[in-house]
Amino acid sequence: EMVIAGQGTAGLEIAAQAAELGITNAQVLVCCGGGGLTSGIATALAADAPEMRVCPVEPFGFEDTMRSLASGSIQRNTRTSGSICDAIVTPSPGNLTFPILKDLCPRGYAVTDDQALMAVKLAFQRLKIVVEPGGAVALAAALFHGDQLTNDTVIAVASGGNIDDAMFKRALDMNVSDL
Repeated sequence: EMVIAGQGTAGLEIAAQAAELGITNAQVLVCCGGGGLTSGIATALAADAPEMRVCPVEPFGFEDTMRSLASGSIQRNTRTSGSICDAIVTPSPGNLTFPILKDLCPRGYAVTDDQALMAVKLAFQRLKIVVEPGGAVALAAALFHGDQLTNDTVIAVASGGNIDDAMFKRALDMNVSDL
């Protein structure tokens, strides 16, 4: 509960910055593992910016939260390794977080490892920030799944800078044709 509350401060920041820009309605994409960050942001936005809809984003093949939201009950991943987005690969949504996600998140998205790597590259080149692959999945969903997004205004949360030199080089060496 304390983790969810602490992570919710990111949602308060989103609400405040969106209000300054006159944004009241947006789709908010958040990288998701066990659901602490996503449920914290969703809870804060439900209170401060109720027209915003939070959607968790996970690596393809490890989209337990996306499947859980679709089914209405907690679904487990059959494996817990095999993605470069290892920071957010978990067996299943948390028992504390899933009820919040189920209430506040309409759906989830999944991105490939290559899409996450391209998002790492573009975050560095265009935004001048360094993010790890798991922290780039929300940006990847915004970049590569725009046709599936349900709102004209999209906010993507990028978090985590734990990326080693080899992985960062791999991202920087990517070309769009690699996707």
